[in-house]
Amino acid sequence: MSIQNWNPDFMDLSPMFAAFQHLKKCFADQQYWPEHIDLNRLSRLQQQPIVTQSGKSICFVPPMMGKQCFEQKYESRIFLTGQVQTRSQNWHDFFNALVWQIFPRAKSALNQLHFQAQITESLNQVGRRGILRDAATLFDESGVVVVSSQKKLIELLKNFEWKQLFWRERQAVLSSMRFFIFGHALCEKALNPYIGMTGKGIIFNSDETFFEQTMLDQLQSIDQMLEPFLLQTLSSSADLTPVPLLGYPGWTDGNGDEAYYENKQYFRSCKESH
Repeated sequence: MSIQNWNPDFMDLSPMFAAFQHLKKCFADQQYWPEHIDLNRLSRLQQQPIVTQSGKSICFVPPMMGKQCFEQKYESRIFLTGQVQTRSQNWHDFFNALVWQIFPRAKSALNQLHFQAQITESLNQVGRRGILRDAATLFDESGVVVVSSQKKLIELLKNFEWKQLFWRERQAVLSSMRFFIFGHALCEKALNPYIGMTGKGIIFNSDETFFEQTMLDQLQSIDQMLEPFLLQTLSSSADLTPVPLLGYPGWTDGNGDEAYYENKQYFRSCKESH
């Protein structure tokens, strides 16, 4: 599959798309790339209106002309008008639109972070992005949310004890730890998964009742947890934990073998990751 060819069955390509499955029916008969009107229709089907922190309704529109204009005005235009510039026939932007449907509170929080930081940088005549905006961008593009009800699993992940986590504690991971892809660049990579795919994780400790919820309720719970974390806690990229995504049991055919986790180039130690 060419990366830019439309595929209505893209959700079947990887279990990493589990969080998108409830939207599958919306694209089942879509033989051509969804247009802006299709994405906006999808937004109107959501239970709650999708709005920015400034109260503007989200609407997907064609990009402004010129690469520089697109980049400079992107976040501010969302915050001030609700208009999300979205390129046609582009997986990267398509997945960004889908993440807005699934995690609207978190996406609006990230947008507010960008908008406020841009104002601060402009007032202080800072010529480059600050560390908070770097972190927001990193999570927006490559974020993964990790939820676990077992603190020992979280500690293993934070300590880069990958084999212990994914192999020796495999059943505990399957029952009490979930990964949820957030970053739209990660979604694009999941079309053709490869060894080396790494997410930047935000980790939440939950109770067991989280895993008893439906997927839709789990996604809503995550969105509600992410919003205050992003607005009140995120300060730099150091707050994001590296997560080798294809280590999660079943996320690739090869990881059913213990030897898979001996790949030190992928499953790096804490020291090697810094």
